[in-house]
Amino acid sequence: MYLGSWLSRLCRGLSRPIGKTPHPIWGSLSRSLSSQRIPEFSSFVARTNTCGELRSSHLGQEVTLCGWIQYRRQNTFLVLRDCHGLVQIIIPQDESAASVKKILCEAPVESVVKVSGTVISRPPGQENPKMPTGEIEIKVKTAELLNTCKKLPFEIKDFVKKTEALRLQYRYLDLRSFQMQYNLRLRSHMVMKMREYLCNLHGFVDVETPTLFKRTPGGAKEFLVPSREPGKFYSLTQSPQQFKQLLMVGGLDRYFQVARCYRDEGSRPDRQPEFTQIDIEMSFVDQTGIQRLIEGLLQYSWPDDKDPVAIPFPSMTFAEALATYGTDKPDIRFGMKIVDISDVFRNTEIRFLQDVLAKPQGTVKAICVREGAKYLRRQDVELIREFAAHHYSQEVLPIFLNAKRNWSSPFAKFIMEEERLELTRLMEIQEEDMVLLTAGEHEKACSLLGKLRLQCADLLEMRGVVLRDPALFSFLWVVDFPLFLTKEESPTELESAHHPFTAPHPSDIHLLHTEPEKVRGQHYDLVLNGCEVGGGSIRIHDAQLQRYILATLLKG
Repeated sequence: MYLGSWLSRLCRGLSRPIGKTPHPIWGSLSRSLSSQRIPEFSSFVARTNTCGELRSSHLGQEVTLCGWIQYRRQNTFLVLRDCHGLVQIIIPQDESAASVKKILCEAPVESVVKVSGTVISRPPGQENPKMPTGEIEIKVKTAELLNTCKKLPFEIKDFVKKTEALRLQYRYLDLRSFQMQYNLRLRSHMVMKMREYLCNLHGFVDVETPTLFKRTPGGAKEFLVPSREPGKFYSLTQSPQQFKQLLMVGGLDRYFQVARCYRDEGSRPDRQPEFTQIDIEMSFVDQTGIQRLIEGLLQYSWPDDKDPVAIPFPSMTFAEALATYGTDKPDIRFGMKIVDISDVFRNTEIRFLQDVLAKPQGTVKAICVREGAKYLRRQDVELIREFAAHHYSQEVLPIFLNAKRNWSSPFAKFIMEEERLELTRLMEIQEEDMVLLTAGEHEKACSLLGKLRLQCADLLEMRGVVLRDPALFSFLWVVDFPLFLTKEESPTELESAHHPFTAPHPSDIHLLHTEPEKVRGQHYDLVLNGCEVGGGSIRIHDAQLQRYILATLLKG
């Protein structure tokens, strides 16, 4: 089992929106790092406290702070920032502190300073409830300029808009933002909690496996590293697959690793050349056991400042996911489900529907886009139809209750009144809704509508309709994938849907000799908000069965 690329996906989702964060947002992470003691953030360093920790309980204390100058106002006070928060510093105005005033007034914004002084209360009415340190300020006695700053390409403030290219060019500046600091600390916190759950609570062993290995056939392309021996290379591992199998055979029955993986998948926009995955392997386990482990792992490591994860996660078969959502990684945060309306059009006068339904595998499918007639424009519908024609060679019919809105649909007038009424009842169509209808072979029609479902959701959200709550995390298990697929270039031959070591479903083993294309495999994917974040399978443990699959079924 692996949780692949999950760290970046989860952190993107769990991060709070940039521009909505007036002060640090990782306090709860710091407090929950250990149930035994609070971390000492100022141990072994020159400061006595962090900028974000001072409160009214510190009044009268002498403190030393180090940080960046966030901004300065009228040469009377400045705000000092470190990776833990902000605090207001009063610039002394008396003659005896002229040297301190000179340092703090002349240092450019984002310069690094060390200040020492006394924690005092802010004057009545000048408290800032938006800052955790808003009740106090620091009356400075000494100041030291540690490093001066030149003019920067952008301000270090989360509400300042920056292009991705500019952020990457000046990554060391971008990392100073509260949002990036939170993301990195969130990742560190979750990994630590996962290690605690696996090692301390369930007896797993963290084993680091080699990165340089030999080439493994199948899967993605690999990155090569030249060796000292001419003409010979190492391959960077795509995953620790073979190593963890050796560990299982060697008797280490509970293994995990925070593994770095490398895959050359440049043609896929949703993939990265290198990524981190939690790699897990167990002996003497079934699919249910693995699923409960992963659910517990995520529930235990989930951030305390988020709504808790409810377990068990819902489960859906591959066939159900395809028929209802048109994909094996459905986003279940919104409806717009695919409905089979073949029976509605059994006696239709529309010729192309007649032709499709006359075929053994022919079906008519549809999705209902809520308020589509209200928010989608004519050009949106035309782009949808062009997409269907170009990528799927399929016709898509937009249908509205209001006949005046049946844009560019020559078939709409051929829909009989009883068909329209039955369609309305079956799909619960309202006045402002739009129905997208297509016909064809089951898998192809569902896949097309699955794509259009997401496109329509994007278009509606662009117009202000909220469909997919970014704060909602909808986990879903997708199970019972087909064990084999037919090869596109040779439909009479089979290939593994995932890999040739996936065990067949116990109730389908008898089909291996007669109808292998109907055999389900013990493979399972974990899906989050429409993204596959993990997956795995039960391996074949019967040598004879493994030989049969490799030598007979996959011989081509």
